[in-house]
Amino acid sequence: MLSYDLNKMLYIIPADKHSPGDVSSILNAHPEVKFVSLVGIDIGGHDTDEKIPVEEFLADMEKFLKNGVQTDGSSVVLPKIAKLNNAKVDIIPDTTVNWFVDHNFNYPDPMTGLPVGTLRIPSSLIHNDSERVGSRVILRDAIKNFKEDLMDLLRENPYVFEYLDIDSVDDIEKLVITAATELEFWVKTPDDDADREQLSTAQMLKEQYWKRTTGPVRTALEEVMLVLQKYGFNMEMGHKEVGGVKAKLGNSGNYDHVMEQLEIDWKYSSAIQAADNENQVKYVVRDIFRTYGLEVTFMAKPVEGVAGNGEHTHMGVAAKLKDGRMVNLFSPADLENEFLSPVGFGALMGLLKNYDVINPFVSSTNDSLNRLKPGYEAPVCTVTSLGHSAKMPSRNRTVLVGLVREIGNTMATRFELRSPNPKSNTYLVLAASYMAMLDGIKEALEHSKTPADLEKSISKAYGEKDFYLDTDRIYRSEKDVFDEYTEKERDEFFGKAPRTVWENIKAFDENPEKLDIFKRDDVMTDITLDSYREAIRAQWATELHDRIIPDTMDFVRACSKAHDDMDCVDYDRHYWEKIQRLRNQLGRDTLDEMCLLTRIKKALDRGDYDQASDMQIEMQAKVEELMNLYIIYKKNLF
Repeated sequence: MLSYDLNKMLYIIPADKHSPGDVSSILNAHPEVKFVSLVGIDIGGHDTDEKIPVEEFLADMEKFLKNGVQTDGSSVVLPKIAKLNNAKVDIIPDTTVNWFVDHNFNYPDPMTGLPVGTLRIPSSLIHNDSERVGSRVILRDAIKNFKEDLMDLLRENPYVFEYLDIDSVDDIEKLVITAATELEFWVKTPDDDADREQLSTAQMLKEQYWKRTTGPVRTALEEVMLVLQKYGFNMEMGHKEVGGVKAKLGNSGNYDHVMEQLEIDWKYSSAIQAADNENQVKYVVRDIFRTYGLEVTFMAKPVEGVAGNGEHTHMGVAAKLKDGRMVNLFSPADLENEFLSPVGFGALMGLLKNYDVINPFVSSTNDSLNRLKPGYEAPVCTVTSLGHSAKMPSRNRTVLVGLVREIGNTMATRFELRSPNPKSNTYLVLAASYMAMLDGIKEALEHSKTPADLEKSISKAYGEKDFYLDTDRIYRSEKDVFDEYTEKERDEFFGKAPRTVWENIKAFDENPEKLDIFKRDDVMTDITLDSYREAIRAQWATELHDRIIPDTMDFVRACSKAHDDMDCVDYDRHYWEKIQRLRNQLGRDTLDEMCLLTRIKKALDRGDYDQASDMQIEMQAKVEELMNLYIIYKKNLF
């Protein structure tokens, strides 16, 4: 257990306490906070962390708050924007959100006995003094645009108030955008890897799901929940997820072979605050579990063949009225007979119709697409489920966008985007999603559609024309889309899911008209979209070339011959011949033919990304086959 007095520690400086006088008073009362860091988020979702001594910050606070600090384009991911010959980037503090204290639990301050802290201030990135860039800025501008345009749409289409618990647009004081994420992660003891078959069996038997935690995992999880509560995150629950195997108590009295999947949830916030909160939550989780000798991974698919880590992202829209009431704009006035209001239906349809160009912001890494494969409750089909009737809300866990509703609680109505993972850039996921929702709302309201009209639209059959949705698509299914449709039907009805990062990012080129939804009022400019596209392409190609291919080669070498030719059976020789053939295809060049791994590297070197992507898919299939064959082969040996 942490030995620090949690009640004496500083956790946040709230948004209403950012005057120089308030900040000075708070920091002077907490001498254990030794540093200040301005946290800018680049286009790739990476955050900055520079250590400014508190004394330096306090001595010139107004200058820091106004002008921030400078870096250059080589320090952040802003391709095509911050170039080597024009690389000046400023990191400017955001005074409208909470500032967090990041505690170093391994370093107690000698004077106070509390962990040394760094005040992390979420910040905006500015290039060339005027061009605001980076993920936080894009989300900020997207939310501003969404609110302004939605208010105009409500004003211009007053019919919509027949289906809302509001009399007119004049009753609205302001719009409130809410978001929340659920965080899944794996914890393990270093250098321990559980058998994949054991993990898969435990998952099928649901031996871990929502079970009681024990040992250091229990202590760390409880400590995480208590510390995050101190930050004011309003923790809702922490529990075991489906993945993992039972830890073992060693002879030393310590648990070893820990391999468990956990989830923690906390309450919603405004969109930007929700994304900032998530960043801080991850730091706290990692730091506390490490104090117990446990590694944490937020990878989307840390173990092949076993459930990955999702980060379901919840999105809602409400109106604060002048009389003080809050009204959910997605909820219909008649909650028992209608699923959604016209605003809600329009938002859902916008998400689904435009998901081709939202997906590159959601799944931008090799790891993310390793998770998004049929099965394991990973959403690969662009489809939603409303429920079998408005009176009986249901949750179909096989769809991309879930509709969350509670009869009797209008404020609960929201959308759950199920495809993000813990390494998705939540700032850009939310920005892209809300801009897509705005597109659907605009079309629904400008066509004066009722809830009944829109339910019919979203429930349309394949080949049926619609005022907004694509003809050759199905957008709603109450079925299990993995079990009740064939792969061919899923690809035809819901669109073929991208299998590589390159296939995903090509959606920008294949759907240029859909990119216009992001460009409204310059929320994302052409240079912003080009910068993001280049950042993701370069990341994919570099990781494939310099990490995945060498790691795959290491795996191929590790699948070595394990039997003695003088002490084996025909079964062993049969499987070894299959294994050796795959090893050669994957990793051994001859004078006449290059192996698959070499051909992928050559394709990347010459910029033939279509071919490299196709061969990456072939490589993944062969590695999976090799892995399964080697497991069978090794298990037969004495």
